[in-house]
Amino acid sequence: MDPGGLIPAGLFLALYACVCVVAGSPVGDVELVGGITSGVKLVSFIFPEHLQYLELSFTPGEASATVRTKKPLDADSLAYSDSTLYYSLMCDGLIKYNNTRTLKILDVNNKSPIFSQESYSADVSETQTVESEVIRVSAVDGDSTPANNRVIYSMAPASEDFALNNVGAFILKRPLNYNIAQKYNFIVTATDPMGLSATATVQINVVDFDNLNPYFSHNSYRAFIPENQVGSFRTIEPEVIKAQDGDTGINMTLTYSISADKYRSNFNMDSSSGVVSLLTALDREESSLISVNIKVAQTDNSLKTADAVVSVTVEDVNDNPPQFDQPGYYVTLRENSPLGDAVLKASVTDRDQAGFVGTLRILPESSPFSIDSDGTVRVKDSSALDREATDGFTFQIEAREADIPNAVKEVEVNVTLLDENDNSPAFTSNAYKGKVFANQTVGMQLVQVKADDPDAGENGQVKYSLDFGNNEGFFSIDENSGDITLLKIIPLLQDEISQFPLYITARDGGTVSRSSSTQVNILAPGDSNPQFLHTVYRGTLEEEQDPGVVIVRVDFLPLAAEVPVTLRVDTEADKFVISNTGELSTKVKLDYDEAPHNYSVAISITDGVNSNSAVVEVGVTDVNDNSPVFTPSSVIKSVPEDAEVGSNVTVVPATDKDSNFNKELRYSLRGGGGRFSADPVSGMVSVAGALDRETKAEYTLLVVAEDQGRPSRSATASLLVRVSDINDNVPEFSEAEYQVEVLETDLAGTILRTLSAVDPDEEANGRVTYSIFQQSPSSDPPVFELDSSSGTLRLARPLDYSQVRVYSLKVQASDGGTPSLVGNGSVVVKVKDVNNNPPEFSEEIYHVAVTENLASGASILTLKVTDRDEGGFSDGYFLFTNDTFDINKDGVVSLRADATLDRETKDRYELQVVAVDRHPGGLSSTAQLNVTVLDYNDNAPQLPGIPDPLRIPEGDYSEASPGDVFTFVPTDADLGANGEVTLSLLPPHPLFRFREDGTLQAVGPLDRERRETYELVMKASDKGRPQRETVTSVTVSLEDLNDNRPQFSSGSFVGSVLLKDAEDGKLLLTLSAADRDAGNNSLIAYSFCEGGSPYLALNSETGAVTLTSDLAEVTEDTTLVLTAMARDHGRPPLNSTARVVVNLRVVSLLEGVAFRSSSYNFSVPENRPPGASVGGVWASSGSVLYDVAYALKTHADRFSVNASGAVLATRPLDKEEQEWYILDVEAVDTRTPPTSATAMVRVQVEDVNESPSFLHEGYKTSVVSIAPFKTTVAQVKASDPDVGHAGQLVYGLAADSAHFDVDPSSGRLYVVSVAALAGQVVTLQVTASDPGGLHAATNVQVEVQGASAVDVVLISLNQPANVVEKKVLQLENSLGAALGWTVTVIEVSNGGSSEARAPRAVAKTTVGFIAEDRGDVVSSEEVTAKLQSQSAAVRAELVNVFGEGLQFEVELKPQSPASSQAAVIALGTMLALSMLGLMVAVGFIVRFHRKQKPQDSDKESFNIDRPAEGLSRWSQDDLNTFKQGGGAVDERTGGAVGFKQTEDSDTSPL
Repeated sequence: MDPGGLIPAGLFLALYACVCVVAGSPVGDVELVGGITSGVKLVSFIFPEHLQYLELSFTPGEASATVRTKKPLDADSLAYSDSTLYYSLMCDGLIKYNNTRTLKILDVNNKSPIFSQESYSADVSETQTVESEVIRVSAVDGDSTPANNRVIYSMAPASEDFALNNVGAFILKRPLNYNIAQKYNFIVTATDPMGLSATATVQINVVDFDNLNPYFSHNSYRAFIPENQVGSFRTIEPEVIKAQDGDTGINMTLTYSISADKYRSNFNMDSSSGVVSLLTALDREESSLISVNIKVAQTDNSLKTADAVVSVTVEDVNDNPPQFDQPGYYVTLRENSPLGDAVLKASVTDRDQAGFVGTLRILPESSPFSIDSDGTVRVKDSSALDREATDGFTFQIEAREADIPNAVKEVEVNVTLLDENDNSPAFTSNAYKGKVFANQTVGMQLVQVKADDPDAGENGQVKYSLDFGNNEGFFSIDENSGDITLLKIIPLLQDEISQFPLYITARDGGTVSRSSSTQVNILAPGDSNPQFLHTVYRGTLEEEQDPGVVIVRVDFLPLAAEVPVTLRVDTEADKFVISNTGELSTKVKLDYDEAPHNYSVAISITDGVNSNSAVVEVGVTDVNDNSPVFTPSSVIKSVPEDAEVGSNVTVVPATDKDSNFNKELRYSLRGGGGRFSADPVSGMVSVAGALDRETKAEYTLLVVAEDQGRPSRSATASLLVRVSDINDNVPEFSEAEYQVEVLETDLAGTILRTLSAVDPDEEANGRVTYSIFQQSPSSDPPVFELDSSSGTLRLARPLDYSQVRVYSLKVQASDGGTPSLVGNGSVVVKVKDVNNNPPEFSEEIYHVAVTENLASGASILTLKVTDRDEGGFSDGYFLFTNDTFDINKDGVVSLRADATLDRETKDRYELQVVAVDRHPGGLSSTAQLNVTVLDYNDNAPQLPGIPDPLRIPEGDYSEASPGDVFTFVPTDADLGANGEVTLSLLPPHPLFRFREDGTLQAVGPLDRERRETYELVMKASDKGRPQRETVTSVTVSLEDLNDNRPQFSSGSFVGSVLLKDAEDGKLLLTLSAADRDAGNNSLIAYSFCEGGSPYLALNSETGAVTLTSDLAEVTEDTTLVLTAMARDHGRPPLNSTARVVVNLRVVSLLEGVAFRSSSYNFSVPENRPPGASVGGVWASSGSVLYDVAYALKTHADRFSVNASGAVLATRPLDKEEQEWYILDVEAVDTRTPPTSATAMVRVQVEDVNESPSFLHEGYKTSVVSIAPFKTTVAQVKASDPDVGHAGQLVYGLAADSAHFDVDPSSGRLYVVSVAALAGQVVTLQVTASDPGGLHAATNVQVEVQGASAVDVVLISLNQPANVVEKKVLQLENSLGAALGWTVTVIEVSNGGSSEARAPRAVAKTTVGFIAEDRGDVVSSEEVTAKLQSQSAAVRAELVNVFGEGLQFEVELKPQSPASSQAAVIALGTMLALSMLGLMVAVGFIVRFHRKQKPQDSDKESFNIDRPAEGLSRWSQDDLNTFKQGGGAVDERTGGAVGFKQTEDSDTSPL
C-alpha cells in the first residue's frame, strides 16, 4: 500500500467507523471500503474471536474491498462486549496503518423467558404471617437488552389467599387454615415485552399447626333405651357420638371418658370409640330423663379437652295387642249408597301407654269399602253396591299395631244390601210400528210394547199407559201386558197417510217411581201417485272429485209400496246419474277452470203410469289445484350498505291460474337474518335492518308466494342481494396506547416500534397512511419520526434522561376514502436511566400485631423495599440482630425457631432494620419495626365449687316475678372477649334461665308435690375465637311450703252400731285424711269442730272414732251428726272438714237407695234449644240422714241430669238422625260406703215438619231442539230432613210451561216440545213441596240448541242399558277423542232384547248421538263414514270405558215409510190454510188439556202443550211444512220427534 494514499483512505474509512447490524440478519455485506492504493487485510481489535464472524473480500489491484459476515450474528452471545463486534482494517503496505471498526449488533427479541426450574413447591405453616413471602420463582430472558429481556409474572388461577409480585414472589394475603385448604396449585407465566412466554408450576402445601382443642360434633346428644334393658342405646340423636382433633392435619388420637357425676356407675364409655352403653338397668318410673356428662382429651396433652352432655330418655315397652269393641259387626246398607257414606264405626283400644297406634284396613282390599283412621267404615266404590249383582258383602277389619311386635287383630263384618228403585223400566225397542189397512176390525191387536225392570218387589212391577197421541180415541192399551188394540174403526183417506204417533209410558211401583217412554207409530196409508216434493233442488260440489260423489238427495212421495218407481236423469246424463232412492251423483270428474260452473239437470219419476219431473241446479266450486309460479325463479340485486331501512330492493312477482281466493297470493321472505322484508301483497322486497358489508357482504333470500286456498299452495324464488362498500370504518390501531422503552444512549435512526392500524373497508377505503400530529413535550426538530406507509417509529434525535424521561406521542392513521376517515392512537416512550438511587422502605415505621400462640419460625411481616434503580432491590440484603426475631434476605421477618412469645411476659418489641442495596459499598436506609403481642383464647371458662344440690322453695314463679336459685361466678384467665363468660342452659328450660350476672333464676311455677328435683345442664362459654366452653350438670331441689290443705278421703263418714253391741271404746269408724306436703307440713291432727257428742271420742292422731260408754241410756234409733276437722302442723296451719254420721240403731242396720220406678218413658219435640226439659226421675235414700246424687251413665253428650233428678237435653235433637235414646240414670247416697241404684229412661224424639231444600241453588243444562217427548233435561234433587210420609216430596213447575214438565215423584225435568225454542235460553223454576205445605225452589237454565233428526247417528253396544246410562259422560268423551269432534249423546235405549237391565249373556243397547265441529253440527253421513273408517280407534276408546270384550256396530237408520208411498200434492194456498188451521187446533188442544190436567196423586201429570199432539193425521206436505218451520221429523216414522237424553244427562249446577 502506498503511504501516500494511506491517509486519504483512512479518512474515507473513518466515515464507516460505526456500523449497526440487526442481530440474526443473514450473511451479507457490512461495509464497502474505497480509496485503496495498496493492499488491505482484516485484523483483530480487542477481541480476536470476533474475526470468526467476518471476512474481507478484496481483489489485489482494485481500489475497493468489502467486509461481509461469515455467519449470522447474535447480540445475545456478544453481551460481554455490549453486543458489539470489534475489528480493524490494516493497510498492507510499508506502513501498517490500522483503521479500527466497531460493529453494533442491534438486539432482536428472539428468546423466550426460561424458568430456573419447571416446578416449585413450598411448605407453609398455617400460622404464617400475612403479607410475608412464601416462595419465589425466577425466570431469565436470553435477550440482551432490557427492552426485550424484561420479564412480567402472572399466575392462574386467581387467588384471594396469595398474590404474585413483579419479582416472582408469592405473598400471603390472608391467614391460612389447614382445615379449609391443604394445598394450592398455580401455573405461573413469565412473559417478555413482545409476548414470548414460559410457564412453571407452583405447589404450596399448608402445614397444620397444633393450635386447636378437640371438639364433639354436637354439644348435646339425646339417647333412647327401653326400660329394664342394658347394653347399647337404640338410637342417639342427632348422630353417633364423635369427636375429633380441631387440627385435622395432625388429627391426634383422642380418649373418651364419663365425667364424675352420680350416674357414672350406671354407664360405660369406650375410651377409643366413644360408644356409651348402659351397665345397670334403669326404671322409667323412677327417672325418665337422665343427663350424663362426657369428655374427650388428646392423648398427647390431657389439658386439651372438650365436653358434651348425653340426655338419656327411658322408654315404655309395648306388650298388649289391640282389641275391638265387638266380636263381630252386622249391618244393613242401601244399594247405591254414595261414595263416602258411613257404614259403621269400629272402636279399637290398646292397653299400652300410648293406646292404639297403628293402621286399620279392610280385607280383602278389593272390597268396595274403606276405613278411616278413626274406625269409620265408608263406601269406597258406590258402583259395586248393586243389589241386582250381589245381595251382600262379608269382609274383615284388620287392626295392626305400628310398633314391634306389630300385633294384629281381625274382626268380621257382614253387610246386607237393601233394594232401591234404581232401575227404570226399559222398553225392548226404541220405537214400535203398526199399520191399519182397509180390513181393520175393532179389538184387533196392532202391536205389543214390553219393558223390563230388574228391581225387586214393587220396584220391579211395570204398568203401561197411553199418555199422548190418542186424541180421537182410536186405540187402547192393556196396562199389564202392553197390548195396543184398535178401539174403533179409522177412516182411511185417499192420497194421504194417516199417522198416529202414540207415546207410551212404562212406570214401576216404587215409592218414588221411575218411568220411561217410547213411541209407537201407527200408519193408515191410502193410495197416491209418485210426486216430487219440490220442483227445483240445489246442490254444490267441488271440482276434480272422483265419479260417484252424491250431490243432493231429492225427496218424493211413493205412498204405495207395492208399485215400484223409477227415477232418471233427462239432461246432462253423460255427467250425472240418479238412484231410485233419490241420490243424484256424478259420472265423471268436473273441472271448474276449463268447463261450466253451473249445470241445470232435469230429472223425472214414474211408476209406469204416472210421472213427475223436477230440476236440480248443480254448482261446481273451485278448488285450489294450481300452485303459484315465479318468472324468473332466480334474481340477483345489489344494495349499498348504507341503504336506509324501508328502501326498496326489487319486486319478485308470481302468478296463479286459480280463481278467487285460490289465486290471491301472499308473499313472505325466508332468510336474511331480519335484514330484509317482503310486502305480503305486492311482493316488494325492502331493507328491514341496518346493513354492514364488513359483517356480511351478501344475503341469499328465499321469496315465498302462497295462495289463499284451503289447503294452500306455494312456490319459491331465490334472491341474491349483494351489499356494496362505502367508506364507513375508521382505521383502528392494534393498541390504543403503545409502550416503548429506550436507553438515553440509543442512536438516532433506531427503530423503536412498528405501529399497525386496520381498516376493514375495501380498496382505497381501506388503505392506511400513518403520521405523528403531536409530541409532548414538543421539540424542534421532532425527536421521533413515523414512516407513513409502514408505520415504523424511529428515533430522530439523541435522548437525554436528565431533560425528559417520558414522551407522549399522538399518532393518526388515515384511510384513502373520500372523505378520508382518521383513527387516533398514542405512544408512550420511556427513557431509561442508570442506577443511582438508594433503597427505600415502604414505611419508615412498621407496626405489626401477632398473637401469643404464634408458632416458632412463623413469619410475621414482609418488609417492602424498593430501589428506583434498574433491578430494584433484587441484590440487596438486611442488617438485623435480635434474640426473638429474625429476617431473611427477602425481608421476611419471622419468630426465631428457638423462641416463643408470651404476652404476659412481654407484649411489645421495638426493632431497627437496615437495608443495603448491594455488595460492596451499597447504599442503605433504616426502618423501625414495632411488634405488639396479642392475647389468644387458650383458657376455657372455669366454674367454682357448686353446691349439690341447689335449693329453692317451691312457689308460683314467673318471668315477671322470678326466684333466685344461685349466683355463679365463672372465671377465665384470658383478656377481653376471650375472658367474657356467658352462662346458658342446654337445652333451654321452660322453668329456669340465667340472668346476665350469672344468677340462675326460676321463671315458672315450681310445685314440689309434682316434682321434687330438676337435673339441669349448664354451659359456660367465652366470646373468643375459637370459642371455648365448659359444660356441667347441676341439681335443683325444691324445699316444701305448706301450700296443701289436708284432704279427707271422703266428704262424709257414716258409721252404725246396734245398741246391744255397744261398749266403751268400741271402734265405730276411722277418719282418714292426707296432706301432699312434706315434713311437719304433712302431719295431721283430727278433732270435732261442730256437733260434739258425749257418746263419741276422736283420736287426734289416728282419726279413730270410738264409743265412750255402752249407750245404756239410749232407747230408740238415734242419729249423731258431727263435723270433723283435719289440721296440719304447718306455719300457718291449714285445715279441712268432713261430715261424720253415727247411727245408733235398736233393731237393724240394713238400708239403701232406690228409684220410685225402675223405668221412665219421656218424649220431646226435635230441634228444642239446649237445656230443654225431657222429664224427671226420683230416688229415695230411705233415711232423711242421707242425701241422693244423680249421674247419667249413657248419652252424656246429649243429655244431663241435675241434682233434683230433672233430665235435660244439652243440645238440639234431630229425629231424622236418631229417634230413640235409652239412658241409664244412677242414684248414689251419702252412706259410707255409699249405696246406688239405676233406672232406665226411654226418650223418644218427636218429629217437627221441616222445610225441604235443593242440593244446588241452580242448574244449567242444554238440550237440542229435536228432543222427543219425555227426554230428560235435568235431574233436580231436593232433600227433606223429615222421615216417613212427612219427608216425601212432590216436584212441580212454579209456572205452567208448554215446552217442559217435571216428574212429580222423581224431580226429573223432561221435554214436552222444544222445537219452537231453538237457539233460545229458557229459565224454569222447579219447586219441591212436602205434605205439610212447606216448599223449596230452584232455577234450571236450559239452552235449546238447534239440530235436525237427520243428524242423529246410531251405534249399538254389547252392554246393558243401565251400564251405558251410568257412563254417558265417559262415552261422550271417548267418542269425541276418536272422532275429533264434540259428541253429545241424545238417546240410550235397548237394542230390542227382551231384558233391558237384568244381567244377560248377550246385551245390546242403541246409542243415538250428534257430533259438532266448532259449533256446527256434522252430518250423519260424515259421522257414519268416519266411524267406519276409524273403527279401530273408536273401539280402543270404548274399551277404556267398558273394558275388554266391547263390540260396537254402526246402525243404519231405516228408510222412512213416507219415502216409499205416494201422496197427493196440495196447492200452495191450501198448504198455507192447512198450517194456519193446524196452529189454531194446537192452541185449542193445549188449552183444553191444561184445563183437564189430572190431579190424582197416583197418576203422572203432563204438560200437553206441543204441536204434534193434535195431529192424528199428517199429510206429507204438512210434515214438510213443519220441517221448514223449524220442526224436527223422525225420518224412520215420519212423525214429529225431538231429542232423548238418559237420566244421567250432563246437568251442572249454576
